[in-house]
Amino acid sequence: MAKDLNTEQKIKEAARKVFLKKGFAAARTRDIAEEAGINLALLNYYFRSKEKLFRQIMEESLHTFFSSVLPTMSDPNVSLRDKVPFFVNSYTDVLISNPELPVFILSELRNDPDHIVQTLQMNKRLNLSVLFGQIMEAQQKGEMIPLQPWNFLLNLLSLTVFPFIARPLIQRLSDTNDEQFKQLVEERKAMIKAMVMGYVFTEKGKG
Repeated sequence: MAKDLNTEQKIKEAARKVFLKKGFAAARTRDIAEEAGINLALLNYYFRSKEKLFRQIMEESLHTFFSSVLPTMSDPNVSLRDKVPFFVNSYTDVLISNPELPVFILSELRNDPDHIVQTLQMNKRLNLSVLFGQIMEAQQKGEMIPLQPWNFLLNLLSLTVFPFIARPLIQRLSDTNDEQFKQLVEERKAMIKAMVMGYVFTEKGKG
């Protein structure tokens, strides 16, 4: 029997919901089949195991981020000052298109960080040597204030991703719809870039 792409996509969308709600360990294939509106035998035909299904979903989710951001962040020919606006713009755009992405990934990282790191070989994917090297070089030249490279990256990540994690609360408290929320995070692009660039780079580094 040939596999139907619509059915496969339906299963993956259902699995995302179940994994997000219950986490990998507590989720059952039967739960996913019920969410997708199919029988368990059909789910097993498309995905032989819960592990395989989870791995594919996480691969696709992380690929969305990795493919759009990491190549440039790891490029030694792109300056550190150019990487800040690129990261903020690109990551925000990815999250606008995939608003469930940070919650899905963070929920599993919270439940079982070792599982996701080992399964997806994130240590190999996340090569930060170029970016961190540029940060250290900028500090040595007096172009950047002293700070740990991880703090530089964490500031970029947290300032960009937090509104998407807190989106339900933000929209409820501010009484905004999806389009208004999109406008909010679009406005934040310029704010984040100005805050990070203004704080971490010295006058010499801003020149």
